[in-house]
Amino acid sequence: MSKEFPLYKSHKTVRALEIKSVGEAKPGDSHRNVWFKDEAYAPELMPAEAFARYQPVEGDFLVVYEDGYRSFSPRKAFVEGYTRAA
Repeated sequence: MSKEFPLYKSHKTVRALEIKSVGEAKPGDSHRNVWFKDEAYAPELMPAEAFARYQPVEGDFLVVYEDGYRSFSPRKAFVEGYTRAA
């Protein structure tokens, strides 16, 4: 039996938008569009490598960290870890 890893609690501040849909991946495409549920925001053109670790679906979030890094977060993980600040 192995010892459990240390426990950490997140205290990050991020910007995020809920995803409405994601453009289809086609061979040779270098980018894909991501549309948001809040239509006040234009679609975001994301590089293909952004999808290497996770394929977002409707209801997931595009997260932008303070250093500008963008990544996708599954809905469950996001809503359990973040509360809207403004």
